[in-house]
Amino acid sequence: MSNIYGDWLKAQRETAGLTQQQLADAAIMTRSHISHIEAGRRAPSKEDARRLDRALNTGNVLSSFLPEEDAAVADRFEVARQLEQQAKMIREFALSLVPGILQTEAYMRAVLRTAFPPWSEEECDRIVVTRLERGNLLANPTTPLVWALLDEAVLRRRVGSPDVMAEQLMHMVDLAESHRIRVHVLPQDLGAHPLQQSMLTLMWFEDQPPVAYTEAIYTAKLYDNPAMVERIQAAYDLALSDALSLKESIALMRATAKDYGHHD
Repeated sequence: MSNIYGDWLKAQRETAGLTQQQLADAAIMTRSHISHIEAGRRAPSKEDARRLDRALNTGNVLSSFLPEEDAAVADRFEVARQLEQQAKMIREFALSLVPGILQTEAYMRAVLRTAFPPWSEEECDRIVVTRLERGNLLANPTTPLVWALLDEAVLRRRVGSPDVMAEQLMHMVDLAESHRIRVHVLPQDLGAHPLQQSMLTLMWFEDQPPVAYTEAIYTAKLYDNPAMVERIQAAYDLALSDALSLKESIALMRATAKDYGHHD
């Protein structure tokens, strides 16, 4: 991913004789946030850019040349994937497909077979490896905290064979019953809800502001503007308040897996 902005910031900081921590103190930011901007993992908000300009005495250069909002989807996904590895809390909302970090390999492959134009077996294998690596986040027994809010359509839409669906649902049941994740299902008879337009990932960190990531067909967007992230969080909380309880959600997933042919 191109990182002209981050490289330029680093050059200006070093020219000013500042460490990342000194620049962070002067701009009222965290050192890790500065590090992520310089590495190209995050774009500064407009307010961050103004603070950096003031701290570095660079006029409005950093404010004027913020990365374009229409950056490539692949770039945005890669940034989101890297942030996912650093998050202390992740809250997912899925509209029609199981979130990537919770997918089984068979389910992943069934999803990838729907791509257009079709991917080669080699491309599919590469993507599966990446997604399985993402799922390794859950190997740590305590962090990150993961909540999954699922539209009931995720359970009902058959991806792959009935056996694939049964395995996928029981994988999430096992994670929930082992207290590794929380899962809540938004029932179909609820009707419209605040998150019905796209999938969503919310991420919180130890030493940097939270972000929101949304994805739809051929589009993706990473939000780190505090006001927008707060607004998206509120929509998530509102939808969550209408969801089934953890116990009810596990029971529904187990029953649906049984409908697909799974037997305890």
